[in-house]
Amino acid sequence: MDAMRVCCAGLDVHQAMVVACIVKGPLESKSKVEIREFSTVLSGLLALQDWLSEEGCTDVAMESTGVYWKPINNVLESTCDITLGNARHIKNLPGRKTDINDARWIAELHRSGLIRKSFVAPQAIRELRDLTRYRKKLKGTETSERNRILKILEDANIKISTYMTDVFGVSGRLMLNALINGEVIEAAHLAELAKGRLRIKIPELTQALNGRVTKHHRNIIKKSLDHVIFLEQQIAEIESDMEQYFAPYQNEIKLLDTIPGVGLHVARVILAEIGPDMSVFPSEAHISSWAGLSPGNNVSAGKKKSTRTPKGNEALTTALLEAAWAASKSRTFLGSKFWSMVGRKGKKKAATAIAHKILVIAYHILETGEAYNELGADFLEKRRSISTEELMVRRLTKLGYNIAGIPENRVQAKLA
Repeated sequence: MDAMRVCCAGLDVHQAMVVACIVKGPLESKSKVEIREFSTVLSGLLALQDWLSEEGCTDVAMESTGVYWKPINNVLESTCDITLGNARHIKNLPGRKTDINDARWIAELHRSGLIRKSFVAPQAIRELRDLTRYRKKLKGTETSERNRILKILEDANIKISTYMTDVFGVSGRLMLNALINGEVIEAAHLAELAKGRLRIKIPELTQALNGRVTKHHRNIIKKSLDHVIFLEQQIAEIESDMEQYFAPYQNEIKLLDTIPGVGLHVARVILAEIGPDMSVFPSEAHISSWAGLSPGNNVSAGKKKSTRTPKGNEALTTALLEAAWAASKSRTFLGSKFWSMVGRKGKKKAATAIAHKILVIAYHILETGEAYNELGADFLEKRRSISTEELMVRRLTKLGYNIAGIPENRVQAKLA
């Protein structure tokens, strides 16, 4: 392997310790190797930083091992140019697996420029990620807790979820609190707690609330409802913090919000995951592959074996799929594109394809600073060389049907 760096280091990272290997020397001659082991507590990482500085080493490479690379990156990023490599791309040969050998192997690969640099977001963007990802976790826990309450209600023969769109709305919470506190026993009295348009369903609610609620049911519902209220407060606080953290990026969020299916929350997730600077991604193909939304590439002997999408950024992919399903219900280019693919690919693959398109659109919006230009729901129809009517005439004629109601000269003109 041809050397490209005079001095560089490879780090084999573990939870409790890190093995560092420095390789240095002229490019045309044999290099000098020095290996040391450091603890991953702050004092040990500061000692690693001092050692690298003493040796004049500023180019460092390491594997993305779980979350254990993050403390090292936090300490060294101010003094070193860190290359975070994909562990699958720099795996050592079988039979040579030791910590020292791994560190040296990473250093040798980095010296020859064979480790592709992974995207590591700046500190400010990493803080945005913490907020958006934590909010997602809290929302998931809140949904699970709400579903638990609905299961307990079913077990108690309470069927209000059949007649109420949101059991945890104003009317539903009044009924739940009454059930928990044992204030009202009669189903008719509980049904009278309904508010607004729900009052027209009072007869149905009376039947649905006529159940067998025991003390055990009340205790579990109370605990779960208290947890839901706590989670709602936490989510509100997180969203309040997000207002401050995202304040410098209001222009980018407004631009992303112009994409069909992308709302405020999804725009924040996109920005938190990929950042506002698109120069870190060479092209739209690179960011699609990094996110895990590009088609798989598995060809052997001229045969395509699989197009399954690779693993990527799960938080970003989930948000983009959410936006894709929302866009599928709109009368826009993305909505029409979704339904044009459903017949051939199915809804799930079509949603993944639309999520990929939304990511590519977001990439170019952040790159150029220009808002999304809607092509229109009829764009695909206009782009066809023949109209839908002509296409149907050809298909029916090929199947042997005689088309009534269309002049003969018009049919011949269409088939010509």
